[in-house]
Amino acid sequence: MHFETLAIHAGQSKDPAYGAVMPPIYQTSTFAFKGVGQPGEFDYSRSGNPTRKALEDCLAALEGGTDGFVFATGMAAEATLLDMYGPRDHLIVHDDLYGGTHRLLVNVTQKHGVEVDFVNLREPDLLRKAIRPSTRAVWTETPTNPLMNILDLRAIADIAQEHEILTICDNTFLSPYFQRPLDLGIDVVVHSTTKYINGHSDVVGGAIVVRRPDLAEKIKFLQNAMGTCAGPFDCFLVLRGVKTLGIRMEAHNRNALAVAQWLESHPKVERVLHPGLESHPQHGLAQQQQTGYGGTFSFCVEGGEAGAFRLLGAVRLFTLAESLGGVESLIEHPWSMTHASMPEDFRLSMGITRNMIRISVGIEHIDDQIADLAHAFENV
Repeated sequence: MHFETLAIHAGQSKDPAYGAVMPPIYQTSTFAFKGVGQPGEFDYSRSGNPTRKALEDCLAALEGGTDGFVFATGMAAEATLLDMYGPRDHLIVHDDLYGGTHRLLVNVTQKHGVEVDFVNLREPDLLRKAIRPSTRAVWTETPTNPLMNILDLRAIADIAQEHEILTICDNTFLSPYFQRPLDLGIDVVVHSTTKYINGHSDVVGGAIVVRRPDLAEKIKFLQNAMGTCAGPFDCFLVLRGVKTLGIRMEAHNRNALAVAQWLESHPKVERVLHPGLESHPQHGLAQQQQTGYGGTFSFCVEGGEAGAFRLLGAVRLFTLAESLGGVESLIEHPWSMTHASMPEDFRLSMGITRNMIRISVGIEHIDDQIADLAHAFENV
């Protein structure tokens, strides 16, 4: 079936009790046994829940994986995945990534004895040089947050497979609608379902999708043992949101590209970081491995940090807030907001500057979005 059909139906059979079209919210902590020593399919909601299973099966189908798992937050998904590794295991992580992931790796994972190297994975040769006998996984994110760099997932997967190393990709920015890393050879996909998959800024959640049964067994054990799973009501909300993922992503993509083209011609904009623009250094690669560009990108304004702050304070339609992927347009300052937990020298080495702004372009009318930015630029 096509993506739009799977988003509405995968994992979501009619309710056997009353025929409900939408999967019911099984808001229960425990399930009755059929008899002594005879549990049913579900026995305790931490271990499994029908509403959660519907979402997990749906996301697995959308990503083309064998199994899916959903979590209370995106960081809970990442923490569960990283708990597969222990002392002296070595991880290679792309050096341009979400600030929360960097904080987790440096302040939690490394303290457990895992060795983490941040490497520019845009250069495949640097990946080869970074591999050690103890390397267990390569962590990627593409497009990257907030610099919008594109990584060649096929090349990374091929190198990792030569050395029997696991590959992980954060696919939050594009969702499975515009990019399917598993089809490119990646082993594990991670999502913040808070963003485009849910799409309505009313729930936080995370997901992992795998393409190998042995990985599914490990993740299932950790999800249950650590208790990081998503609750049934949150799963219900994400299931509702994912049904319109395809049409929402088309609208986000269309509006964001139009805004990026307008910004690129604005005299007060120094540069626009959007993979859909021909000026983007990895525009060709983005066209090869993606079917769209999503709705989030960054740009740099004249006037340094002061200029950025004046713009941020003057918008009216765009809401100054962290997060992305909702139907409403958001705007933020990576240096002082989403990536503030990173050391200053690390931010600078990545290329995050004080005059950089990241926007999540919503599905409002494009004329209203551009009019709001045009008015705000009068203050820069």
